[in-house]
Amino acid sequence: MSFYRILAENTQQSRATHLLSAPIIARCFQGDVTRDDYVAFLLQAYHHVKHTVPLLMAVGSRLPESKEWLREAVADYIEEECGHQEWVLNDIAACGYDKEAARHSPPLPATEMMVAYAWDMVSRVNPLGFFGMVHVLEGTSIALADRAAASIGSALELPPAAFSYLRSHGSLDQEHVKFFEGLMDRISDPDEQRLIVHAGNMFYRLYGDIFHALTPNHGLPSGDSTRRVA
Repeated sequence: MSFYRILAENTQQSRATHLLSAPIIARCFQGDVTRDDYVAFLLQAYHHVKHTVPLLMAVGSRLPESKEWLREAVADYIEEECGHQEWVLNDIAACGYDKEAARHSPPLPATEMMVAYAWDMVSRVNPLGFFGMVHVLEGTSIALADRAAASIGSALELPPAAFSYLRSHGSLDQEHVKFFEGLMDRISDPDEQRLIVHAGNMFYRLYGDIFHALTPNHGLPSGDSTRRVA
């Protein structure tokens, strides 16, 4: 069995238990979602997406010479991911909220913890563990993004400009996942494989904590300070 399949199978339970069980996901697909819900999600997305390129840079700088093929792939990822945090802020603005207030807002504790774990993994443990996070974020996006955008758009009648982040990470991103699958299948060392699987399970738990924190009236800054009159 390919390592990518092993990774997917050995993180499937964490995905179901810690992420897909979040009430906001069920409410979203039932059409029971508010504009505040969606912007709360986007706000936390901004707070972790803005770390993607710096984390990738750190990964590339820490990979050994034997992983030069992976460093080249990381360079491709960096090019593709540059500026995605601004897409999230533009989506927030399209929903009628102040994107500059969003930019300067604090993250939820759950988001801060996931980002901290990612940096700790890359800088202290092993940069390969970051690919557990890539597996979680890319795999979740492919599975949920298009459905979520359709459900939220229908429920809230938001313009297409409010969904650039979700749409870019939906079915159109399949080639990105195929590329990731090919990279993982070149990881043959059992210790490295175990590390990436462990990181994937941890990131499902941490990413799931963010979604569990997005309960009604939570996830936006105190006093709804990102809101503006549309």
